[in-house]
Amino acid sequence: MSNDLPDAPTWTATVVGHHRLRHDLAVIRLIGDYVPFTVGGSVQVEAPQHPGVRRRLSPALPPSLDGKLEFHIRTVPGGWCSESLVAETKPGDQWQIDAPHSTFHIDPEGPEVVLIAGGTGLAPLRALILDLAREENPPRTYLFVGGRYPRDLYASDMLFLLAQELPWLTVIPVVESPDDPPAVDRWFEDSRVDIGFTPEEMLHGTLADVTAAHGPFDQHQVLVCGSPAMVRTTIDRLIAGGTPPESIQSEGN
Repeated sequence: MSNDLPDAPTWTATVVGHHRLRHDLAVIRLIGDYVPFTVGGSVQVEAPQHPGVRRRLSPALPPSLDGKLEFHIRTVPGGWCSESLVAETKPGDQWQIDAPHSTFHIDPEGPEVVLIAGGTGLAPLRALILDLAREENPPRTYLFVGGRYPRDLYASDMLFLLAQELPWLTVIPVVESPDDPPAVDRWFEDSRVDIGFTPEEMLHGTLADVTAAHGPFDQHQVLVCGSPAMVRTTIDRLIAGGTPPESIQSEGN
């Protein structure tokens, strides 16, 4: 995707960490210019693997004056750009960043918050949680985070520790199948840690079914982020269950 605003500001950041967590997923950390995006929003990035090609990503950290950025990237079937970012990114790569776009917003003085994250849809919602942690009295927040299999919950350790640290945050892990597939993912094995949610703590079903079963969320701020299909299905189920459409913010990635 080309940049439609050639005269708009562009910032530079350097990759300082490339963490391959799954065969199809990596967490990439950068540091560089301060990028004035809105927490929960997105930016366009251009990586050296694909000069002239821009991809829209959502930072997983709030805006940082010291220029820290973090992105969670999963390969899309047939997505040559995402595949190379996951497999070929290396420390020292310089990324060009532009076109901040505001997506999600949480009123820290508003009602309780329900966050629904499928896959790397977790990234902007995690940034919002970290931003809420700066508030004196954040609203009660529930994060439903889902994957097809337990090992798809790539940030399980981080979310487990975050929920322990923040008394106003409850994390509900959701998996469609209680068992991982038999094929070995060596990246999962290499990054495996002993911290995280136990199988007994995971709810079974799709995010749409599980979250709808906990509703209606008629007195909440509801944010949904994930694949376009997951977002559409989840919103349909929530509305059918009595959650007001005007209470729902969404973004497909």
